[in-house]
Amino acid sequence: MTRQRRPAEEIIAATAAELAPGPHDNRLLPLVEAGTAPLSALAGLALEQRHIIAPDRRAFAFLAERSGPGSACAAFFGTLTEGETLALDRLAAYERACGLTPEAVGQYLPRAGCQAYPAYVSWLALNGEPPSVALALTANFAAWGGYCARIGAALRTRYGFADEACGFFDFFAGPAPELEQRAVAAVAAGSDDAHGDGLGSGAHYGRLLQTYESMFWNTLADADADAD
Repeated sequence: MTRQRRPAEEIIAATAAELAPGPHDNRLLPLVEAGTAPLSALAGLALEQRHIIAPDRRAFAFLAERSGPGSACAAFFGTLTEGETLALDRLAAYERACGLTPEAVGQYLPRAGCQAYPAYVSWLALNGEPPSVALALTANFAAWGGYCARIGAALRTRYGFADEACGFFDFFAGPAPELEQRAVAAVAAGSDDAHGDGLGSGAHYGRLLQTYESMFWNTLADADADAD
């Protein structure tokens, strides 16, 4: 009996729902929303992101190359590569709002708990099947985008940050219809195999990505607690 192929949109929605973080998975977010996170914690977020964007951009570019020219996955990862460049352009204003100088940015030593996420993204770039990686990243971006929306709102209301300083978070929180369309096409390329069973590793990749995502935020929260 031939099974009906699951639509890529359904696969993405189901995976995102399955991997959605719990309310207590991010211990820094409620502190920021309450306005009790110190400026040092906000600065740490900026500094760690400075060390994440470049390797993520290279990983996405390599995934685009691995996917093959003209493929749906290449288009998806190419868009992610461009997005990291745009995000980097917006990070400087947030760094300035946190009181960071170029010297402080250059001398900062990143924390292992925050850098586990990009390290795994690099592993996926070398070892993951591109459609499954696209599925995992898209599911994780749903959580990341939601976090960014809440952080951006809190920075304005609790810390008085200007719109320019919140631009980094607004970029990830805002709608991205072109990226969503390309994600669907990339996942569909994998769902063509065995009626979606070829994407089975995508949920596993996504689970680890979400774990490392939580580790990122909680490392920052713990660093602030240790400083106290």
